[in-house]
Amino acid sequence: MAVVAALALLVVGVMALIDAISGEPDQRGPVTSGTPSGGGGGGGGEATRTSGAASPTSTVPLVIRVTGQPTTVVVRVADAQGKVLTNGQLDTGDILQYDEAPLQVVAANGGSLQVTIYGEEQPRKPNGQRGQWFVRERS
Repeated sequence: MAVVAALALLVVGVMALIDAISGEPDQRGPVTSGTPSGGGGGGGGEATRTSGAASPTSTVPLVIRVTGQPTTVVVRVADAQGKVLTNGQLDTGDILQYDEAPLQVVAANGGSLQVTIYGEEQPRKPNGQRGQWFVRERS
């Protein structure tokens, strides 16, 4: 009986690891995701994901719009803990907003993204090439 329980636990662990590595989000469509407020370990910011148009303001540190092909995007808090806020494929039309800084952003295809930092649209990256951005804390 103990062997069966251990084997079941091992299978569940492997499945969770595969899901984590694949980067596929559990939910599809418009969702709000992010980190819980006040929990330390990298800040209490929140990422909002929508599939429609959003109007960035100059007070929002980061807005990412997928205007080209779907691409993998990683957004992490740029501090000692490096908490990952987003790690997965974003689809054409997806928009993410982040209410905290500093942030590091890396996209597999930087040319697929329109990146706005504090209301200022960033220069487009070449299509098919990795893109990187840094969002500084506003003083």
